[in-house]
Amino acid sequence: MTISIKSLLQTAMKRHLGSAEVTGVMRLTGGATMESWRFEADGEMYVLRRAPSLEFMTERPFGHDTEAAIIRAAHACGVTAPEVIAEMEAEDGLGSGFVMRALPGTPDPRAILAMEQPSQILNQAARDLARIHAIKPDAIPSDVPRLDYTDGVAGLRAQFEEAGGDRPIIALGLKWLADNLPDPVDPVLNHGDFRLGNILAEDSRLTGVLDWELAHFGDPHEDLAFGCMAVWRFARYDRPALGLGSLEDYFSAYEAESGSRIDRARFRFWSIYRTVWWALGCLRMANFWRSGEDRMLERVVISRRTSEQELDLLMLLAEEVSGGDVAEVSSMPDAPPINGEASNGEIATAISEWLATIKDKVEGHDRFQLAVARNALGMIARDDATSPRSRNIQLSDEITRGDKGLNSPGLLARLKRDALDKLSADIPKYPALAVARKKWTGED
Repeated sequence: MTISIKSLLQTAMKRHLGSAEVTGVMRLTGGATMESWRFEADGEMYVLRRAPSLEFMTERPFGHDTEAAIIRAAHACGVTAPEVIAEMEAEDGLGSGFVMRALPGTPDPRAILAMEQPSQILNQAARDLARIHAIKPDAIPSDVPRLDYTDGVAGLRAQFEEAGGDRPIIALGLKWLADNLPDPVDPVLNHGDFRLGNILAEDSRLTGVLDWELAHFGDPHEDLAFGCMAVWRFARYDRPALGLGSLEDYFSAYEAESGSRIDRARFRFWSIYRTVWWALGCLRMANFWRSGEDRMLERVVISRRTSEQELDLLMLLAEEVSGGDVAEVSSMPDAPPINGEASNGEIATAISEWLATIKDKVEGHDRFQLAVARNALGMIARDDATSPRSRNIQLSDEITRGDKGLNSPGLLARLKRDALDKLSADIPKYPALAVARKKWTGED
């Protein structure tokens, strides 16, 4: 695969830039939707961003040509965006994508969170986001979509039904969104995925804003809220603004650059909206794999991260409700001791232990995939022991109709217990799990 990419890149760079010597081609880790390849051409470092398949682009809101144009417009407006060098054409044989000049810095959230001056990165991120929101519609292609709030919630509802309509916590989130739609505002360009993981930083400086494939016009509070979701703060659950600092500092820096005031109620709406959106997005990842559209292991593992979003969503919604002490509901009983032949969980554990013995023998994207595989096997082992799959279509329907809600006797306590048990099996190291467990049960 790497040899083929290298050969194609060498031909493409010669066609576009007159450059012929391509070296150091390496698949970058991460990227839940698109592939990124870093390489050197005649002494300069570049990154190829492309779709894993042409079929993968069929349901995208716009093509790579529009994404490249948005990045160029942002770069021209002072946003710390990459410089787009060339867009791939059919004769390049690389599918859909474009080449950018590589930027310094790391996208690794944990490395960024460990930098000495996170507040400086936060201020620069707020500045860049305000500059993105100031980009005029006539500066970018006309096919960039606009998110209508009502249509957006209806679309999430349709995704929920398509996924089975049987997740009570997600049903609660959808009902809350429908009941709390804010008034429309003049739409601005949203990056759509502005968060740790999609920014670069070096020496406590913001050096790049990446991954513009979800750009659209909408409420600026949506962009502000998305990066502040618990899932994107990684280990720093205690820093609500991008994992880098306080909301007050983030809002102040944004307001100073944009001249606009932050509406806390709108920020809360979009926090809940985007949490529901990502919960359903995680569920859809399994279908990408099932259909054969993308058979990467990462797809099926991400699908199990739905439990993270269910817990985060319930924590957001429970802020408006008193009571519902999870201690009212007993934990799941311990599984009986296993005898006889190995269980599915034990087999998964054995494979995971063997993979650990070969991790130093692989590198690059293969090493990343090996870590994903071990995470997947851990999920199987824990799930085999507890099986906490909280799916209930009848309860979800009752919530959707408004027959039941968080004030219904015993419901909040039951959902809290279900969310804790499910996430304990799926991703037990998720930072919000410890916070929720202490808050709801008093346990450390």
